[in-house]
Amino acid sequence: MRPDSATSAAARADVYSETVEGFGTVRFTPVDPAADSAVLHAWVVEERAEFWGMNGASRELVQEIYEDVDRRDTHHAFMVRLDDEPVALFQTYQPSEDRVSECYEVQEGDIGIHLMLAPASDRPRPGFSRTLIGSLTRFVFRDPAVLRAVGEPDARNEKALALLGRIGFVRQGEITLPEIDLPEVHLPEKRAVLAFLDRPSPLPQPVATPIPHPRAS
Repeated sequence: MRPDSATSAAARADVYSETVEGFGTVRFTPVDPAADSAVLHAWVVEERAEFWGMNGASRELVQEIYEDVDRRDTHHAFMVRLDDEPVALFQTYQPSEDRVSECYEVQEGDIGIHLMLAPASDRPRPGFSRTLIGSLTRFVFRDPAVLRAVGEPDARNEKALALLGRIGFVRQGEITLPEIDLPEVHLPEKRAVLAFLDRPSPLPQPVATPIPHPRAS
């Protein structure tokens, strides 16, 4: 595992943030494989995360996986924080450089996404997912060159499929992502649902959402 350098540490500054009144500041920061591995490991080994394929992974393996992502120019992983609290892992990738390109005709302006929400807190926050999804949408389409988001969740992952539906993704049918077996990464064959979200016009704007903070009395 490579040590963090001063350069890589500097790269961990937020790449996007926005403040939603009554909700907080949503921040997108590139994953630091070493610093974030404990949080990510705790999330991916939970039963609810079985479709990420890392249920039995060690913390060291999780760190190595995200070090591999960190080395790539085509795949990116972001820790999403609400103020200072990690609330989601969000990944983007260029479909033309991913196995999904073998399953559909990639168009200019496509961007692939993966999303994992943090475990629910003991004190649910009404409207949390809806408000966070607005921030995710604005983050994805902040670049005017991005015209369409591509999702390919596991076909058995009903919760992920329902979430895509709430965001506005349109299903295109089932696909089979081929196995990838390389020295640095192994991905088994995956039966998935291909779905697309066209660029909203105009982009949704942050809306004041009166949601009590979970630590509030």
